[in-house]
Amino acid sequence: MKKLLNTLFVTTQGAYLSKEGETVVVKVDGAVSLTLPVHTLGGIVCFGQVSCSPFLMGFCAENGVAVSFLTENGAFLAKVQGPVSGNVLLRREQYRRADGLKSSAMIAQAVVTGKIANCRTVLQRALRDHSDKIDAEAVSQASQRLANYLKRFGSELTLDVLRGIEGESAYTYFGVLDHLITAQKDDFRFQERNRRPPLDKVNCLLSFLYTIVMHDVRSALETVGLDPAVGFLHRDRPGRYGLALDLMEEFRPFFADRLALSLINLCQVQGKGFQKKESGAVWMDDDTRKTVLVAYQKRKQEEIEHPFLKEKVSVGILFYVQALLMARYLRGDMDNYPPFIWK
Repeated sequence: MKKLLNTLFVTTQGAYLSKEGETVVVKVDGAVSLTLPVHTLGGIVCFGQVSCSPFLMGFCAENGVAVSFLTENGAFLAKVQGPVSGNVLLRREQYRRADGLKSSAMIAQAVVTGKIANCRTVLQRALRDHSDKIDAEAVSQASQRLANYLKRFGSELTLDVLRGIEGESAYTYFGVLDHLITAQKDDFRFQERNRRPPLDKVNCLLSFLYTIVMHDVRSALETVGLDPAVGFLHRDRPGRYGLALDLMEEFRPFFADRLALSLINLCQVQGKGFQKKESGAVWMDDDTRKTVLVAYQKRKQEEIEHPFLKEKVSVGILFYVQALLMARYLRGDMDNYPPFIWK
């Protein structure tokens, strides 16, 4: 369990939360693991098999502390909240910012900065760790081009310009992604990003991971009270979760792309686990899907120092930290939204 930005995350399975005086008590196997005064909390997020006493839920509602319940994998289930909530005001501010092209561009610029910086770090890590196995010159040139894109963010840019830079950087990054595949080259080759449906094994793997990340980010946004459908970089479209797509841009390279490369290079997934349909679409079989999901959950359990908070957090909590930071920025508690930038 972890307390971050006045939110208590309870991830220990079997934990039980109850009220004792003016405090929240967390017990595991009957033993007290943590006690926190309720006035220090703004929210409680419970993952998986975590229980709360009805007295605690009522107590939290009276004190403006939202209690959210998610699956162990991070899918949003429900929220217990009192009648007076800041969520309406938060969402109204989110809608106001989304309606303004200039305010939208400010947030979009932060998101795109995080994405490009993390793409560049993926390339830099490959050069550092596998320079003898890859086309180091091509990867190095792509990394430099990404650095040049980042230099363009020194001034205010319009949404159209930002989308242009984001598109160019994605073309540059995916243009050398195949060089980062160092094993099973006969089965796994990447020429370009394609989707709906994916036409090769690498794109199939990436699309599956992107979908899982998007759902986790959406759950995080729901948990902090933001509307996942109203984004800033990704504009409103029926059936599309624009803000979830915005926020996940920071996590695509750091989380999904790196995991896909690791699964391939470590031979944890194999070419025989993918099937090509008559339509040309590529799908993974059940065993491969299970392997990917297990690896995804293990990755979420790893710890990393958050670049802005300077605290150790599990990778799976990063979605909720960034959603909280976005909410704080929109409330006016912070001057800027700090994107997650992997070092």
